[in-house]
This record gives sequence, C-alpha cells and structure tokens, in this order.
Amino acid sequence: MYKFTYNVQSSAEAKEWIFRLASLLCSFMVWGFGISLATSRYWRLWEFNNKALQLVYIGLWEAYYYQEVNKSGSITRVPVHSAMNSSWTISLEIEYARGLILLANFMQPIVLIFSSVAIMVCWIRAPYPDFMMLCYNTSVLFLVLNIICTVLAVSWNHVVDLYGESTLDFPPTFPVGKDDLLRKQKTHVFPLGMLTAVLSAISIIMLLYEMWLIRPKTRVKPVAAMKQPHQKT
Repeated sequence: MYKFTYNVQSSAEAKEWIFRLASLLCSFMVWGFGISLATSRYWRLWEFNNKALQLVYIGLWEAYYYQEVNKSGSITRVPVHSAMNSSWTISLEIEYARGLILLANFMQPIVLIFSSVAIMVCWIRAPYPDFMMLCYNTSVLFLVLNIICTVLAVSWNHVVDLYGESTLDFPPTFPVGKDDLLRKQKTHVFPLGMLTAVLSAISIIMLLYEMWLIRPKTRVKPVAAMKQPHQKT
C-alpha cells in the first residue's frame, strides 16, 4: 500500500514538473518568435511593375530589395538595404507595430525571470506558496499583455496592408515609386504572430494549473492552525 501511494505521488509530482518546464519552454519560444517578428523583413512584401526592381521587402525599420545592375556586360542582382528614416512616410500601423512589438519583447524577459524563480522555489521545496503565487500572477499578467501587443501589431498591419489603404510611402530617392505597385503579397508575419499568441496562451493555461495546485496548500494551513488549540484542551 505504501509503495502504491509513493508511486502515485511520484507520478503526480512528475506531471507537475512537466507542466512547469513546458510552460517555461513556451515562454522561451514566445520570446524567440517575438525577436524574429521585430527583426523580420517580411512585414510587407510588395511587387512592382519594374524590370530592375520587382520585389520590396518591408520590415519595421528597414526595407530590402534586390536591384539588377549591369556589371561588365552581365546582369547581377545586388541586395540593397534602405533604412526607414524621416525621409519615408511612415504609416500609423507601422509606427504602432514598432512600439507594440518592442514592448512585448521587453516584457517577455520578466515572464522568464518570475517563472524561473518560481521553479527554483519548487526545486528547493521552500514553503513559500504566497511568493510562488505572486510570481505566477506576475507572469500571467505580462503574458496577457504580450498577447494583446503581438496580436494587435500583426493584425492591424495585415488588415491595412492587404485590405485597406496604407499611407506608407517611399522617399523621393527610392528607385521605384508607389505608383508602380502591382500587387501586395501575403507573408509569414501574421501566422507567426498568431502562433506566438497561441504559445503565450498555452503558457498561461499551464501557469494557471500550477496556481490551482498551490491554492489548496495555502488553505490547509489555517485549518490546521485552528485545530491545534482544541487538541490541547
């Protein structure tokens, strides 16, 4: 009977550790995907009716394109980077996407720190359930904010780019004009943003499960403390 009880407790503890580590892994993946979104050059992909320059890859801070150059009688494609500075007409959705994605990336390390601290407390079996609840609550709060920032940034950009009229425009020195725009292509930024939000939601569910496991332990202590005086009498 003792061996069966021990096996059940070991199985339950192993399950709890799987949830803890899986939640931490999801948080790391969210941070990695957030950095990929911030540095991606595929926020917009515009195709132009121009033989020398057909595609322009537009990120949050830079635009990239391949320009055909005649070198010694042979046509070569040269990669060109153009910083989106004050000479550009930056649209409102791009400006907000910059701030939202940066905010999400700065918040995610806070989630990792508090989640790691809670895991360390569990590892050393320290009797601090209230502190662990504080860590989990903080992580859940910042994960929710991360979801809001990421979904708003990628959704707003996706809708305006493909289904609306964006005010984003090139500087006068750019080798192609917006009047030559042929079509706008879909990119992986919107699906990647949604995947990041889903991973954040999964991490939240696992953290809420951990909080649900901790709460009964915090409720037992006051009951046990009330019974002690009656036992003495």
